Amino acid sequence: MKLGKGGAFISVIAIAFFATAPANANSLVATSPISGATISSVPSSVTVTAQIALLPDGNEVTVTDPKGHRVDDGTITIDAMSASVGLSPLVDTGIYKVSYTLLADGEDPLVGNFTFNFSSSSVIAPAPTTNASPTATAHSASSSWGTNVFVIAMLVLAFFILIGLVFYARKLFINR
Repeated sequence: MKLGKGGAFISVIAIAFFATAPANANSLVATSPISGATISSVPSSVTVTAQIALLPDGNEVTVTDPKGHRVDDGTITIDAMSASVGLSPLVDTGIYKVSYTLLADGEDPLVGNFTFNFSSSSVIAPAPTTNASPTATAHSASSSWGTNVFVIAMLVLAFFILIGLVFYARKLFINR
């Protein structure tokens, strides 16, 4: 079977489309406490929820106080798509940083961090204004950014397939 220029073009596009690796679908869905929130009651744990079920072993969630000392108890509990770590009682008012590495079967590790502001119940201090680091900003938008890039790439690919099909159909009808 001989393929013309249009048929070869369509074949190349089809191979490129079906040979592409699927986009990594694991992304952060929710956090407790909510990322960036100011809380006044002491949480007993921090929970990070992913989009895909997590593996039972190898996950890591750490919490550090404003001075950089760990305040988590190191006990990680996995419940389907959520990883929780217990906390020691929080005593220092300020920004607490949660870092996580979550593992799902067949997916790249989901690595990132977020912060929350703890203010003792006697005085609720306003959240400090700090310049967000580029990595923190890039990470918080990474899951939707990757999805947006994938969707745009698929739309561009569909456009080129459409153009190829138009040329192929034109060639078929002109040669009749």
